[in-house]
Amino acid sequence: MERDAAFGVILADAVDHLTAADPVLAGMIDRVGACGLSPFWSRSPFESLVRSVAYQQLQGRAAAVILGRFLALFDAPFPSPSDIARLDDETMRAVGFSRSKVAAIRDIAVHAEKGVVPDRVTAETMDDTELIARLTAIRGVGPWTVQMLLIFTLGRLDVLPVDDFGVRNGIRLAYGLDAPPSRNDVLSRGEDWRPYRSVASWYLWRAAQGKQARGQDVPVG
Repeated sequence: MERDAAFGVILADAVDHLTAADPVLAGMIDRVGACGLSPFWSRSPFESLVRSVAYQQLQGRAAAVILGRFLALFDAPFPSPSDIARLDDETMRAVGFSRSKVAAIRDIAVHAEKGVVPDRVTAETMDDTELIARLTAIRGVGPWTVQMLLIFTLGRLDVLPVDDFGVRNGIRLAYGLDAPPSRNDVLSRGEDWRPYRSVASWYLWRAAQGKQARGQDVPVG
């Protein structure tokens, strides 16, 4: 609770900064209201990576169903790396995972057991660039997957997922563009949002979803 309260104060400062820095975001903030970004403070990097892989290239509801079937295979709320190692591929495929996702989840588990995937305490001592470089060596884990971990698990405030479709489409809609912006355009616009680009991304996801009420879903379950 104390961590949530402290984070809420930071989010209020972020909203004030973005409102002053960008009139378009200011309008979105006025319509949507306070930022509802709420990191999973108790979630491990291992769990975050597995969940993100489960959600890759799927709509949120479909991914949630598949992930729910997967979690139902275990007695614990979330499996350990060794729990996953004991499953055969056919069982993992039966819940709805593609072959590539099965391979990715297995590789995440292997790297977690080796210590390549850090525990939460260690991850919180590492900077964003270091975590991205370390974790993208794992099969199926790209920069986007690590960026979701940074935002929604570690609560990092200055992450801009430049290749995220929702962020790009949110910019298109919010700024009245004919097409989603290029990667360089996203980076350029993001300079005005530093050091709170994660919060700007949260509002852009909301714009892409066309939702104006607080508490709706954003990319990671």
